[in-house]
Amino acid sequence: MTREFVVLPNADVTAAAAADRLLTVGQEAIDRHGAFHFALTGGYTPRAVCPLLVVPPRVNQLDWTKVEFFFGDERAVPSRHPESNYNTARLALLDYLPRVQPGQVHRMLGEATDLDAAARAYEAIIRRTLDDDTEPPRFDLIWLGMGADGHTASLFPGTEALAETERLAVANWVPSMDAWRLTLTFPILNAAREVNFVVVGSDKAAAVASVRSGSEVPSARIDAERTTWFLDHAAAGEPE
Repeated sequence: MTREFVVLPNADVTAAAAADRLLTVGQEAIDRHGAFHFALTGGYTPRAVCPLLVVPPRVNQLDWTKVEFFFGDERAVPSRHPESNYNTARLALLDYLPRVQPGQVHRMLGEATDLDAAARAYEAIIRRTLDDDTEPPRFDLIWLGMGADGHTASLFPGTEALAETERLAVANWVPSMDAWRLTLTFPILNAAREVNFVVVGSDKAAAVASVRSGSEVPSARIDAERTTWFLDHAAAGEPE
């Protein structure tokens, strides 16, 4: 297990580094087993990084027909809702990639009336698609962000999902948001071959410092085979 903090000059350079790392990991995965199993995040990352992936030269540097797209979490809203992580990814990335078919995109059903059933169904899709001999199955790359409170995916401080040790996806009640969320859990997040955090802005500096000091905020519990934090100077709490 390796954890690396990469501090870059500004938000634009940070986003570019994350985009280039995705292309490298994706090609390695396709070379290794013929597909790239990738989980998107919500928040800043897709809005900043995805636009860099849909234009030349980057858009031509990966065979997008071999990518299986998943999501780390989702709000309890319909798929075209402005707050939907799927909708954000669709508008920033999925609608612009060449030859991506609907069957390659595996969204969480945030509009489901039974979110627990939706989470169990999503776990089944992960297991069926990754078709991995390992337990839990392993994503090639998972993108994650972090909130100022140290949460990642929809694993918020003080919520029940933090204690989950067996299920790969759960419905999680978040009192601070007064809302339900669907989220992947630590077992599947930490099983990934690689996790990339993309965190920018001075409002995240205290949470980043907590992670680097070994605090037990949820983001600090991510410990994949390789975990890379792409930070700008402000998030790292460093002068430019």
